[in-house]
Amino acid sequence: MTPESMKPANLIQLLVLAALWGASFLFIRVGVTDFGVAPLMALRVGIGAVFLLAVMIMRRPVRESLHTLRTRAWPLLVVGVLNSAAPFCLFAYAELTLSAGVTSVINATAPLWGALVAYLWVKDKLSMLRVLGLVVGFAGVLMLVWDQIATPHGAAATPTTTALAAAAGLGATLLYGIAANYTKRYLTGIDPLTIAAGTMTGATIVLLPLAILWWPATPISHTAWGAVLALGIACTGIAYMLYFHLIAVTGPARAITVTFVVPIFGILWGMLFLHESVSIGMIEGCAVILAGTALATGVIKRIPGIGPPRAESARQ
Repeated sequence: MTPESMKPANLIQLLVLAALWGASFLFIRVGVTDFGVAPLMALRVGIGAVFLLAVMIMRRPVRESLHTLRTRAWPLLVVGVLNSAAPFCLFAYAELTLSAGVTSVINATAPLWGALVAYLWVKDKLSMLRVLGLVVGFAGVLMLVWDQIATPHGAAATPTTTALAAAAGLGATLLYGIAANYTKRYLTGIDPLTIAAGTMTGATIVLLPLAILWWPATPISHTAWGAVLALGIACTGIAYMLYFHLIAVTGPARAITVTFVVPIFGILWGMLFLHESVSIGMIEGCAVILAGTALATGVIKRIPGIGPPRAESARQ
């Protein structure tokens, strides 16, 4: 199934998911200074887990729900770490230096990693055009990082901290690519609600001790509490139900293309609510990353003069 052939309902779900995940970068930026990385993300996944478990219990018998969670406990825990606990913390660390808009653009590299992991792990074929997409996409990341180093924002943004923050964001998107393929391989046939609730529960178990260890000693503002509630309920609970549903009905390679649209919302929310500036270099880097992602995921199937003829390309 290609994005063009998605049902209208799936496309709407994709846009809603992009808006929610775009907003998550805004809320992380607001909350991470008060909470710190581990406490903020532990609260995010904890609130999301409670919300999702409550929805699951309301929809089906408790015994049936617990049985499913027990029998799939290990793969759910693995996805919880790869798709939530670890990447969430990496992005929160990145946003101590980078803006919400920039981190949302880095998030768009997730499909690049997803395509590369699929090639290395499940031997998904990569045409020359898709390889070109990987090269172009990561070149866009270098452009974006260079722009941030050349025009630092805030006292904390030195060349070193900017590079480390960008590396953390790329590490997060690599984990997303691994998690999408792992989910398709080991959790196929499990309904999206169970996957979302189970993975958030696993992420909470992993992050809770770290949150207790590094809980902030200073008072936390009402604004930060509001941000973490929005992160937990809307950007985690509701969003991950949508995400795993899209993986189930469209496949991981297509579901992860939601990151095409996330930067648009991430930049928009950052401009509207945090008054973040957008440089020409940032826009150029974003455009190159998205172009590379479109090529690497097969959304763009042919460039005139490059790659196989249209008839052969259609079979890829």
